[in-house]
Amino acid sequence: MASMENIRNFAIIAHVDHGKSTLADRLLELTHTVSPRQMHDQLLDSNPIERERGITIKLAPVRMNYKGYILNLIDTPGHVDFSYEVSRSLAACEGAVLLVDATQGIQAQTLAHYYQAKKLGLTILPVINKIDIATGDISGAISQIHEILGFQPSEILQVSGKTGQGVPELLEHIIRHIPAPKGNTLGESRALVFNSNFDPHLGVLAWVRVVDGKISPKDQLFMLSNSRELSVIETGFFIPHRSPSPSLSAGEVGFLVTNLHDVSDLWVGDTLSSSPTSAALPGYQAVKPVVFISFYPTAGEEINTLRDALHKLKLVDSALEFTSEFSPALGNGFRVGFLGLLHADVVQERLEREFGLSLIAAAPSVRYRIIKTDNSEIYISKPGDLPDPSYIREIHEPMIKLSVFTPSTYLGSVIQLCEGARGSMVDMQYHGTMVYLIYSLPLAELIHQFYDRLKSASQGFATLDYDFTGYVSADLVRLDILIGGIKVEALTQIVPRSQMNSIGKHTVETLRNIIPRHQFEVSIQAAVGSHVVAREDVKAYRKDVIAKLSGGDQTRKDKLLKKQKAGKARLKRIGRVDIPQEAFLAVLKVE
Repeated sequence: MASMENIRNFAIIAHVDHGKSTLADRLLELTHTVSPRQMHDQLLDSNPIERERGITIKLAPVRMNYKGYILNLIDTPGHVDFSYEVSRSLAACEGAVLLVDATQGIQAQTLAHYYQAKKLGLTILPVINKIDIATGDISGAISQIHEILGFQPSEILQVSGKTGQGVPELLEHIIRHIPAPKGNTLGESRALVFNSNFDPHLGVLAWVRVVDGKISPKDQLFMLSNSRELSVIETGFFIPHRSPSPSLSAGEVGFLVTNLHDVSDLWVGDTLSSSPTSAALPGYQAVKPVVFISFYPTAGEEINTLRDALHKLKLVDSALEFTSEFSPALGNGFRVGFLGLLHADVVQERLEREFGLSLIAAAPSVRYRIIKTDNSEIYISKPGDLPDPSYIREIHEPMIKLSVFTPSTYLGSVIQLCEGARGSMVDMQYHGTMVYLIYSLPLAELIHQFYDRLKSASQGFATLDYDFTGYVSADLVRLDILIGGIKVEALTQIVPRSQMNSIGKHTVETLRNIIPRHQFEVSIQAAVGSHVVAREDVKAYRKDVIAKLSGGDQTRKDKLLKKQKAGKARLKRIGRVDIPQEAFLAVLKVE
């Protein structure tokens, strides 16, 4: 059992791709936590997709021994979709290493994570990484950290995660400046659950930071969110692989093997305590999916494989939600809730790669709040579920606070992009040649290629971060698509009233080019209620019925044409329009 004075709990926070995982590798190497034989790059990124894409998704805690001190590093993701993982990590720490890439300087998520750590009262150590790269601008990065974050140049450390230069000094700095954890070593036990996962052999594992007391195997603990009881079967640390220990004491970070069988029984952010009446620790909000995408297997018989695969992924990813649904065009599938588009992309890749599925992904949508005329509230994530307008008093859409960090050269085009996406500016700050913009923006605008358009507008230099801020009343309408006068539910969209004409026009033009010609004319309409906002027609095939006439009176030709016209009208009345799958995908598919 370690003395609390000798424990340091810290996280590494940075913008995506600024070298967190590589620096973590050097710390593991220097503290001899991992032998050179076991060492490989990005050791804490266990998932092959994490290593391929060079991103961290699941946080991974690791315990290191160094000069008589126990250093608990909690690795954090850098990508905006996984920022909820960052808030979990920071809640279990007393300090944070703020990493800035010498070649890129401060970026949007560097600032977002810095403010988050500051709000939690953490001790922050500013560090410049990648000093070994010739193109790095170290003096520029120092002045940015000084001007934007207010650190003195003498406080800023310089390291290279690749070569290990400056890393021993960083370890000394962590020991000297990050405070030891505080807590009561005696009395009742309390621990904060900052993550959970499922092991097929052991059951549900709770990743905890013990705040008070001591937790040992065979202890009975209460989950304070619902007063349910659980038994502790085993306790241990991550070094970096699971290693059992006799107990976990106040200040320590480790895992508990529990007697629970379903990961959803254990709420991340909950407090585990030996007494059901003790005060809950300040946790953080439950994670709510914000982006919804429907997945359909290309082969209908794979639906059960998809269901089993989603159940297995949910065991290790508590943020995943799914419900089954049916589309007349695409068959059976599942509506899956995600934290963002990267989260969706990673899950889709895992489904296809690990479970051998071939999937069609429909366009992403967000969750709307509907206030009905009888004052009841419902939430919908599918446009087809929107009630009749006569039952709706208000539609509320999810809003985000968007932070964009861009060179001032591209300021005009970035502002134009944000304003065009129904954004309203909240703040603008100049930091040397960089500008920090804060916008209030509907989440629905962000999920439709906003990130790609931002990269184009800034030639790849701008970075963004966002926070969900809540629901706001909006003037939205249900845009229905009618083909041959029949409403096609699968093509329904929820759109801003101000954009219904342009979106309707674009949709019907897209469909006109895909729906094949029939023996009769096919009308394609976009309508809001009974008001048609756009229309296109697919012209009918026309057989040349007068070709067999070699001459004669015009009335003979007119008679044949009139007969053909009557036949077309009858066909149109009883004809069924054949809509190919590509037509649905052109409107629904994630571009």
